[in-house]
Amino acid sequence: MKKKVFFLVLISVIASAYNLKHKPKIEQTRPLPNILWITCEDISPYLGCYGDKNATTPNLDKLASEGVLYSNAYANAPVCAPARFTIISGMYASSAGTHHMRSTNKIPENIRFYPEYLREAGYYCTNNSKTDYNCTGYGELWDESSRKAHYKNRKPGQPFFAIFNLAISHESRIHKYDPDNLIHNPSKMELPPYHPDLPEVRNDWARLYDNITTMDKQAGDLLKELEQSGLKESTIVFFYGDHGGVLPRSKRFIFNTGTQVPLITRIPELYKDLSPGSPGNKNERLISFVDLAPTLLSLAGLPKPDNMQGHAFLGEYTENKPDYIYFFRGRMDERYDMMRGITDGHYRYIINFMPHRPYAQHISYLWKAASMQVWEKTYLDGKCNEIQSRFFGRKSFEELYDTKTDPWEVNNLAGDQKHADVLKKMRQAMKDHILKLNDGGFIPEGEYENIESNSLYNYFQSDDYKLEGIFFTASTAAKGEKKNIDFLIENLKNPNPYIRYWAATGCAILGEDAKKAKQELESCLTDESPDVRIAAAESLYQIGEKQEAINTLGEILQNDNLYVVLHALNVIQEIGNDLVNALDTEIETVKKKYEANNDITLTIEYFKTRD
Repeated sequence: MKKKVFFLVLISVIASAYNLKHKPKIEQTRPLPNILWITCEDISPYLGCYGDKNATTPNLDKLASEGVLYSNAYANAPVCAPARFTIISGMYASSAGTHHMRSTNKIPENIRFYPEYLREAGYYCTNNSKTDYNCTGYGELWDESSRKAHYKNRKPGQPFFAIFNLAISHESRIHKYDPDNLIHNPSKMELPPYHPDLPEVRNDWARLYDNITTMDKQAGDLLKELEQSGLKESTIVFFYGDHGGVLPRSKRFIFNTGTQVPLITRIPELYKDLSPGSPGNKNERLISFVDLAPTLLSLAGLPKPDNMQGHAFLGEYTENKPDYIYFFRGRMDERYDMMRGITDGHYRYIINFMPHRPYAQHISYLWKAASMQVWEKTYLDGKCNEIQSRFFGRKSFEELYDTKTDPWEVNNLAGDQKHADVLKKMRQAMKDHILKLNDGGFIPEGEYENIESNSLYNYFQSDDYKLEGIFFTASTAAKGEKKNIDFLIENLKNPNPYIRYWAATGCAILGEDAKKAKQELESCLTDESPDVRIAAAESLYQIGEKQEAINTLGEILQNDNLYVVLHALNVIQEIGNDLVNALDTEIETVKKKYEANNDITLTIEYFKTRD
């Protein structure tokens, strides 16, 4: 009997401790704060309160004067869906296999998103209205998610968390408009040095600022509604952009213009102890989207779960500031590329793991903008200067920019001996992060379906994923140095298919300098991995073994794996029209087979438009 009583008491103590840990601390002394998120799409910090002279944003400027403006806030991914996964999960999408644009990979059941925790704590959670979390496998997240979702529908006295997503600044809003109806003066636009000074470019910039002004009014209306509802003094307000943008070389690229975002918070008097500064202050702490979920939980008095990788920057569980912010880029719609980046708020370091692919890979959606079309035409006509032409050329393996003196990031310091120590330090920090995170981007997307695990995340975090060796091979391959050819040849025979893939890719990066690897590359044409075969075929084509490459790529186009076929089409496009013509019959078959898939059909349509 005594033992039974003892165990009952022990269980009670454990349960009480658990409940104390997970009960919102803030509720013990005052009501839980309401939290309002106002988000907009596709803008860098193009607001008056950030010092942008082109901007007309009185409502957000006022919000900044009443709150705290963050000068070093970033999206970890430069496009919406992977960025949105990172926000809602508190995890880097590259750690979960959700880093490619429009991913449908499943997340494990034990990973929960922040609305679930907030609802358990008593919050009424609404989303108006974008979801787009780039994954499958999650359950019911919101009390209401629609264009009519609103905090006013909560129970009396119930705290709320509400998102209102403003879409007027989205990229699509510069695709079609009447230049004669512009409000901002195109002639007064400050153009980045990489954009040619042309009317279409100036018009698109002016249109962007027109849209930002409209967005500012919409944000002002939401703030006015909050105040008129008598909720201003009980509501913490966030405003931020969902990633950078939106003119060419911003969105989709991990430069400052693609990742740095505006972020403003306003915390009322009742919760002023949760604020990092007094009204009107500017905060230079490094913040990124992976920090938003733990920060929300912290404001509600909740600790972050173990799987969340960010750092809370407000509330009961505020953590030490990070030393760096990390960025990732994978497939963007129909085009494969792989970049990783890091910033300390001063310097930005980028690794290009596919330097043989230009920045300006043709993405149909990007090319809908008149500014992108005219930029390409000007380049093809030979009228772009050296800085403007880089976007269409081969990338450097490493890039290093001083964003204080070079805000448009056009002066690559990676080869500057004066910055050798900075480069070395950031290179090591980047490597440490990739290995600690178990970044899943080093596996070709076509291989994901062969992974025997209930989720990519669980596989990436397991001992089966030998990332250190894969990373070393990928880094060596991406350098594109002929001296490494023997290393690549040896690893074309490695038992690990991902290492073989990067060794074959390294040969493709070397181009004609990979001739020594001809025999081993030919052996790779029968590799069990179609992605290895594709990379080997690309390399063989470049060293003159064209028919072997044509035969292999033609066979692979019959594969039933969508991402394998897309990879092959990417290679065919990059090699050029001769290969497109040689595989015309196979390409037409693919088009019919995947007629419902935009990435495939848009790629093939582009084949037919090129000279």
